[in-house]
Amino acid sequence: MTLLDDRPAASGPKPVFEGTKHRGEQFALYTFVIVPFLAFAAATPVAWGWGLGWTDVVLFLAFYIVSGLGITVGYHRLFTHGSFKANRALRIGLAIAGSMAIEGPVIRWVADHRRHHAFSDRDGDPHSPWRYGETVPALVKGLSFAHIGWMFDVEHTNREKFTPDLLEDHDIARVDRLFPLWGAVSVFAPAVLGGLITWSWGGALSAFFWASLVRIFVLHHVTWSINSICHTIGEKPFAARDKSTNFWPLAILSFGESWHNMHHADPTAARHGVLRGQIDESARVIWLFEKLGWATDVRWPKPERLDKLRA
Repeated sequence: MTLLDDRPAASGPKPVFEGTKHRGEQFALYTFVIVPFLAFAAATPVAWGWGLGWTDVVLFLAFYIVSGLGITVGYHRLFTHGSFKANRALRIGLAIAGSMAIEGPVIRWVADHRRHHAFSDRDGDPHSPWRYGETVPALVKGLSFAHIGWMFDVEHTNREKFTPDLLEDHDIARVDRLFPLWGAVSVFAPAVLGGLITWSWGGALSAFFWASLVRIFVLHHVTWSINSICHTIGEKPFAARDKSTNFWPLAILSFGESWHNMHHADPTAARHGVLRGQIDESARVIWLFEKLGWATDVRWPKPERLDKLRA
């Protein structure tokens, strides 16, 4: 049996895949990809004719920061790579915050990302932009696939193979099962808050447009750009086994995730932006959690380790 064979085996390693997506999952996926895109496409004329109020801006930033850090600090650095340990309340809180980014349930997201690291830019990587080759036409096709196309693959990454630790964590498994609830909160809470703050239906609708639909669109494409752009364009100051790069223009919007070459060189490090001038908000948040006593055993990169990793 090949490594990528999804047929069950009587013995040996678990298969990479565990089945296919059902119609409900595919419908939800199309909804949360297409609807925010349409909202973003309408953003310019709406802003020009209707306006963007301070309530919309504050709610946009609040939900973007909470859900974005839920992905970077929670889904990625804590649950996928174990860059630090968190107390129970923080683990649950980060899992819920990450779910509000509407990028999938926590265990499914982590399984896909661990598979990405296991096969990075090789056969088996769920979203390598180099899957079709290195010519310009192949790379254009690959970038499109790595950015968004891979999500429509009907195969599910085998969670028992890649995330047995999270499947056995009752708190995280419960948060995972309640993903539709967290998604609904993420979509409708801005509208409720906007309506209460402005005490108007117009305020509710405006907040729903900007702090729900447009915010989800922007966060999705920033996250997806790490899979596509940060494996093709940028600098490679550290030695990694793949084509990962550091791409500075995305650093702030991605909360430090675009220092991707460093991350692939040392995946469990809690800080990705390790060179002078590299902003890494996620690392600063982990540092704050550590100071508060909520996070322990933080894997901060050491200078001697970084010297060995330099390309």
